[in-house]
Amino acid sequence: MIKSVLPQIISAHQQEDTITWHIFVDASLDFFKGHFPEQAVLPGVTQLDWAVQLGCKAFGYDPKVASLEVLKFQQLLLPNSQVELTINHNKDKARLTFQYANGDKRYASGRIMFTPNVSGNNS
Repeated sequence: MIKSVLPQIISAHQQEDTITWHIFVDASLDFFKGHFPEQAVLPGVTQLDWAVQLGCKAFGYDPKVASLEVLKFQQLLLPNSQVELTINHNKDKARLTFQYANGDKRYASGRIMFTPNVSGNNS
């Protein structure tokens, strides 16, 4: 992953295997530079990186992604936006499902798959 600078976290709420971060996407972030000249947009790769970094830290995964599934970028995430990033953890499948939204407005979503840790595996 790109190891980007994380956004400003306004608040976080955890309930069992789900965490929701309320974040502020500051216009001064370098990710907006040149993406795009007419209207700055937060790149999808940055949104994915934030989900991986925050999800791995919260649920104890090594940030080595095995695969990505059903990635969707529905709305443009613009500078100075407040948005909620919700990540659901499925431990049995070593999977995180994420969604960026603000109320009924969905920005992005997808599933992040990890290689499950196997006890006794020395590879």
